[in-house]
Amino acid sequence: MIELLDLSKTFLADNTIINAVKDVNLTISKGEIFGVIGYSGAGKSTLVRCINLLERPSTGKVLINGTDILKLGERELRRERKKIGMIFQQFNLLSSRTVFENVAFPLKYSGLGKKDIEKKVLALLDLVGISDKVRVYPSQLSGGQKQRVAIARALANEPDILLCDEATSALDPQTTRSILQLLKDLNRKLGITIVIITHEMNVIKEVCNRVAVMEDGKVVEVNDVVSIFSKPKAQITKDFINSTSNLSRIDELIKEKSELVNIGEEERIWRLDFHGSETKEAIIANISKKYDISPSIIFANVEVISDTVLGSMIIRLKISQGDEKEVIQYLSDKKIRVEVIKIV
Repeated sequence: MIELLDLSKTFLADNTIINAVKDVNLTISKGEIFGVIGYSGAGKSTLVRCINLLERPSTGKVLINGTDILKLGERELRRERKKIGMIFQQFNLLSSRTVFENVAFPLKYSGLGKKDIEKKVLALLDLVGISDKVRVYPSQLSGGQKQRVAIARALANEPDILLCDEATSALDPQTTRSILQLLKDLNRKLGITIVIITHEMNVIKEVCNRVAVMEDGKVVEVNDVVSIFSKPKAQITKDFINSTSNLSRIDELIKEKSELVNIGEEERIWRLDFHGSETKEAIIANISKKYDISPSIIFANVEVISDTVLGSMIIRLKISQGDEKEVIQYLSDKKIRVEVIKIV
């Protein structure tokens, strides 16, 4: 549905050329929830604004359903943009208008009659779960309620695509989860393609099918969410994933020379990563019996992403060099990845 081909965007600021987006190639399928993640300044917001030409790319192509929208005239582009809704971090609601008037605003020149507009607005407010706020003003709403109004407004022209630029960044964790659940429901009910820009890996984990990781204006990794979490390739991807669990604490503990990781002769600290059916096995019990070793779990993390169970654990164990190779091979045969973090 969306193709970005060799897309670049440069800005001139204080006589300095800034390459905000560099040679990006992405394909986003119809009905997909696609995430773009990166730290501040990575170029992700500029990238998403290039999709609907709020920012016009310096080079490259933007194809929507096969049409290069950079070649469209003004009238054709307006018509194409109606198929692309957008929501923002700060909601961008009209403070002097009621919830009803905010949602009705995009329908002003739609050709619909007053009764049809009213019927449509009320249906949209019901869809996003805020029909009881129809006559109130934005100042009377919570952050989550404001974002629901913004989503309803973005859906007013029945778009095929919904762009979300840091749409949950101003919300607390509980409200963020409710908005993400709403987006998942809308994707399922309407079949709408959703592109989510975020700097939070928890958002990607919660709602996305696939994700592109950006750094310094470039896309450094693209994959389905389960593969990204279970087999990250780029260092920045690994950093993002570590931010969602306590497993990265092991590096700090080693650096701090904590008693917890102070190991003796023939002792090891391993990290085990496993997913899917491997999580059902009693891994620690199996290797304890089979090789007569007594591993202790320092800490662990197990979660469900896209209906797939992913697990990791940091263990400490005493084992000879010969047995170590055999145990690692045994775990590898079970599709469990072993990383030796520390040895004496």
